[in-house]
Amino acid sequence: MRFFSDNAASVHPKVLEALAAANGPDTAYDGDALSGRLNAAFSDLFETEVEALWVATGTAANSLALAAMCQPHQGVICHREAHIEQDEAGAPGFFTGGAKLMLLDGEGAKLSPESVEACCRAIRDDVHQVQPAAVSITNASEYGLVYRPDEVAGLAEVCKARGLSLHMDGARFANAVATLGCSPAELTWKAGVDAFSFGFVKNGGMSAEALIFFDREMAGDTHYRRKRAGHLQSKGRFLAAQILAMLEDDLWLENAGVANAGAQIIAEAAGDRLLYPVEANEIFIRLSADEAEKLRGAGFDFYDWGEGQARLVTSWNQSAENIRPLAEAIASL
Repeated sequence: MRFFSDNAASVHPKVLEALAAANGPDTAYDGDALSGRLNAAFSDLFETEVEALWVATGTAANSLALAAMCQPHQGVICHREAHIEQDEAGAPGFFTGGAKLMLLDGEGAKLSPESVEACCRAIRDDVHQVQPAAVSITNASEYGLVYRPDEVAGLAEVCKARGLSLHMDGARFANAVATLGCSPAELTWKAGVDAFSFGFVKNGGMSAEALIFFDREMAGDTHYRRKRAGHLQSKGRFLAAQILAMLEDDLWLENAGVANAGAQIIAEAAGDRLLYPVEANEIFIRLSADEAEKLRGAGFDFYDWGEGQARLVTSWNQSAENIRPLAEAIASL
């Protein structure tokens, strides 16, 4: 009955089993055997050599990635409604030492190559204006829309021409891959992504996210930044254990497929109430205050999303049987 966030979902049993199995003595920080397996595990998944670091939160993953790309006097181009702007309490500026977020518009919280190029063209190349160093996109976007490989590649082409790095916030990357049916490589480094925040907590994890560097030179100083930021946990093996459990047998992708399928059940019931196409596990619908009250009175939780709008999010642990009562309630309004 809870549809306000996939953060509210339970932890997958296989993750809990992995935590229990890791509950023995090993080297502290990231010197343990499990942490030592991450580079190889992610290199296999992405079909290229990567550097992988665990962190406890998506905010830390995003901010550490941007700090590796951006000097304090520079800027990061992102959407006006990007999570790094709206929901991270200034953390990117804190981690980068003051870098500016340069905000653009775009339908469904997506950037286009044209908007990024126009932004860069409008900035004078002199000391009086902040110079961009990176572009950050979210996949799936804050409105549940998916960037396809060719869209990412189009943005990367502008970045390359302008000497900018490209970061992808992948809090719901698993949902994007499940929708597109492409490989993780096709949607990231093969399309031009330099650094990537791989979300697991929303998708069945408990307290571990991964920061992936496809440009491995960026990773060196990040080990120090992670420590300085208070994110080098002394028992890091428990973060690594969660991530490895999610990667095993593509559990991350299986979970996302379940959540996406649930979102489609609601989308079909919502019909012309939909504000955006449903391409991942978020559904945005038109809903009056009276209708919202009626749904909540029936026991359904969700977020209001501005006047006359609501956001519903499905999770890995919600079966079709769990979701159909909400779909039926919406259809009957």
